[in-house]
Amino acid sequence: MEKYCVCGQTMSIRLRTVIFSNKVKIENVPIYSCGGCERSEVLQDVKQELSSLIRRLGRNPEKQHIRFNESNELAFLLHEATKRERANVPVEQIVKERVNQLLDLMLLAQSLGDEPWSEEIQDRLSQIAKASIPT
Repeated sequence: MEKYCVCGQTMSIRLRTVIFSNKVKIENVPIYSCGGCERSEVLQDVKQELSSLIRRLGRNPEKQHIRFNESNELAFLLHEATKRERANVPVEQIVKERVNQLLDLMLLAQSLGDEPWSEEIQDRLSQIAKASIPT
């Protein structure tokens, strides 16, 4: 997952920590980084959700630590793919495993009649479907 920077160098994707309002650490945010000019930008596929999270925190948030990969599926998948024990597992397999996990959870949520949980899982599946994950 690379793209070109305005300086002409290749930008690579990394999971980084974003600090908001000097109080909130948001870990595992997918960011494009340029080794040449050190420019960084949030991955387009997660930008809207990160912005929503920051808006929900408000102007004067309490000191806290948030793991973005726990609320965003693309960040979750990238986090999984970077784990040492999964180094030899193809990204396609990681995505397939996660989709299957979410589908199993969907069946459980529906069998329990838990509509909010079902909606959350549908949102997570939608995040994966919309993401531009290279295979």
